[in-house]
Amino acid sequence: MKTLELALAKHPFFYNFPEEYLRSIAGQAQIVEYKEGDILFNEGSDARKFYLIVKGKVALETYAPGKGAIVLQTVEDGEMLGWSWLVAPYKYRFGARVSHKTEMIVINGEELRRQCENDPRLGYELMKRMVHAITFRLEQTRLLVMDVYANRANKK
Repeated sequence: MKTLELALAKHPFFYNFPEEYLRSIAGQAQIVEYKEGDILFNEGSDARKFYLIVKGKVALETYAPGKGAIVLQTVEDGEMLGWSWLVAPYKYRFGARVSHKTEMIVINGEELRRQCENDPRLGYELMKRMVHAITFRLEQTRLLVMDVYANRANKK
């Protein structure tokens, strides 16, 4: 197994993923290091890449008029981000800014989407993992919202 295939296989998102697909995905991926403050993508921009964090932290942000960028969540080691490459209209729903030096596997999402359309088994395997990751992110958001409203209730 080559270095990039091995890196994909070790990442929790691709745990126990069929080796034939890892080989194919590795052909459209690269390992990239980002420094603190780097912008991965902006809210509303075209979603062309899929990111797997190997080590580091990335802040997911949204823009609020009069307040600027607000950090909604931090994504770190072993997590993925940038799932919008898979869901029309293929625009990022949030912005992403590197908050600590970060090493990631960056995958060409447009090409991966084409492969999924041509191979429903690959698409189904990826979709199961995406749904799991998105569900986890949704649960984290729910806890955050509950905490915000609990704090507001306690201040009254």
